[in-house]
Amino acid sequence: MAFQTHLLPVLNDNYIFLIHDPLLNTVVVVDPAVAAPVLGFLNARGARLTAIFITHHHWDHVGGIVDLLTYFPEAMVYASAHDQGRIPGQTVALRAGDQVEFAGLSANILFVPGHTQGHIAYHFPGDLFCGDTLFGGGCGRLKEGTATQLLNSLDHIRLLPAQTRVWCAHEYTLSNLSFALTVDPDNDQLQERYAQVQHQRRLGQPTIPTSLALEQQTNPFLRIDEPALQKRFGTVRSLAFTQLRQLKDQF
Repeated sequence: MAFQTHLLPVLNDNYIFLIHDPLLNTVVVVDPAVAAPVLGFLNARGARLTAIFITHHHWDHVGGIVDLLTYFPEAMVYASAHDQGRIPGQTVALRAGDQVEFAGLSANILFVPGHTQGHIAYHFPGDLFCGDTLFGGGCGRLKEGTATQLLNSLDHIRLLPAQTRVWCAHEYTLSNLSFALTVDPDNDQLQERYAQVQHQRRLGQPTIPTSLALEQQTNPFLRIDEPALQKRFGTVRSLAFTQLRQLKDQF
């Protein structure tokens, strides 16, 4: 791989991702909720911040931009065209199918609304930075979009290679799997994953990145076409997904 990805836990349950090119000693930061730990990482390595990738406009994904630009005013700020005016310092407006470059690799921009109307994700070969669209064992709440939009977005993500590492922006996996067991209790892989995640969290270890293959096996929001879930929620996908999301909201 041409770059290295580092994970910084911040706030209560957020993750900031730092994509580091060790050859040029340059860094891209994804969804910087706060600036201080990012600056600490950069200073410790003498690295230069060249770009900021934003998935959506919520404060816990953009809160560190202004301070970072104070120290690195030439850094480019990439975000959704739909979010223009909501992202501090935005310099590049991205749409579905656009590409961004870093460390000799190109990331395809996926338009994945649902959590918000303008949500995007960055798909490098083997790595997906998906903000709050897909979580370990779950998916984002419907803050602005519709269940149909979010279902379509997850369907789009589901088409990516199974080995894709999924960098979700929050540590929600344990809670999400607790819910998943209530709707998919006979899933052996889910039971095994839940036990593993309990162990990881007891040790203070992150459960991110996850993999798309693991999500397809254990995440009910990617499994609504499976017989076990169809038996409970029916075969009309949009209705099944809506019911599932509503149950999770009440969990």
